Amino acid sequence: MSSINKVVLAYSGGLDTSVILKWLEETYDCEVVTFTADIGQGEEIEPARAKAQALGVREIYIETLREEFARDYVFPMFRANALYEGEYLLGTSIARPLIARRLVEIARETGADAIAHGATGKGNDQVRFELGAYALNPEIRIIAPWREWDLTSRQKLLEYAAQHGIPVEHKKGKQSPYSMDANSLHISYEGGILEDPWTEPEEDMWLWTVAPEKAPDEPTYIEITFAHGDAVAIEGKSASPGAVMEILNKLGGANGVGRTDIVENRYVGMKSRGCYETPAGTILLKAHRAMESLTLDREAAHLKDELMPRYASLVYNGYWWSPERRLLQQMIDASQEHVNGDIRLKLYKGNVTVVGRRSESDSLFDERIATFEEDAGAYDQQDAEGFIKLNALRLRIGSSRKRT
Repeated sequence: MSSINKVVLAYSGGLDTSVILKWLEETYDCEVVTFTADIGQGEEIEPARAKAQALGVREIYIETLREEFARDYVFPMFRANALYEGEYLLGTSIARPLIARRLVEIARETGADAIAHGATGKGNDQVRFELGAYALNPEIRIIAPWREWDLTSRQKLLEYAAQHGIPVEHKKGKQSPYSMDANSLHISYEGGILEDPWTEPEEDMWLWTVAPEKAPDEPTYIEITFAHGDAVAIEGKSASPGAVMEILNKLGGANGVGRTDIVENRYVGMKSRGCYETPAGTILLKAHRAMESLTLDREAAHLKDELMPRYASLVYNGYWWSPERRLLQQMIDASQEHVNGDIRLKLYKGNVTVVGRRSESDSLFDERIATFEEDAGAYDQQDAEGFIKLNALRLRIGSSRKRT
């Protein structure tokens, strides 16, 4: 322990990380550098500076990374249509590679010996942070206080804070009973009554979306423009990745879009029930798949669908910086060259419906061939007979063997 002189801590300014900050100084007799990032969680991060200063921290990193998060992490993931276990849009998972990268970079910049995080020993985040950090710096040392200390309850954390003069914010009104995580892609809820998978979440738990039954009675129509698989404009107006997320979160939330209640398989082995609000992600996934349906070759699309569960698992399990994820990303990105055009969607009481698609230069839809009307010889229907017979050959041979 004495060999660690400086640690970079992922710091939120809340009770847990404030206690961790003091615990690191006390346990390891080291200096602590704090790192706080705004990745679109919707809360002010600047107060973390004052809290860190009050605790004697000399090197404080406060960074706004909303655009980088959307551009370099969320958008590449959505090019893959990534969905873990058929339902989870990976909102927490995709934020961890960025935080891990900055922790490692700041450790290098400040000459720190180690990094530290506040993830518990039961969850996925410890894996994601640490796999990412080791992939980027194999020599980095990592401290995970929840795997070391005996402060295993909120009451013990409060007692430690009182003993060490750590200021604790006592918020007025009802405090959320849930463990929550938020960024521009989603907000998650775990714990409390959600630990019983039979119990329906309370309506006042949801913070970003109105209840679908209370959403407007008139649908909202939106048009999203794609270029090389990325959303680049809404209603014809150019928008940065961060702005796209912000706009779609507002539109989706107002129409009750994006709520999910799932039981997922954590990488550490247990099942966990969580609720998520992902308005922008729900809209983007629907729109992107619709854009691909018009512009992507059939076999390329099917191959992507076959590989998507593997890609999603890599993101979920913390392998963003692995060679296999990078390799898959190269293939996915190459497939997006012609995924260009416009998608029109209808948002209505929790639903997202595709109502229009167009691509002036890259559409593979040929109305002359697909029409039920006279096709002027664009498609010779007699060709289908040989096609069917050739594909039926092995089935006919197999059937003949059974009869003999």
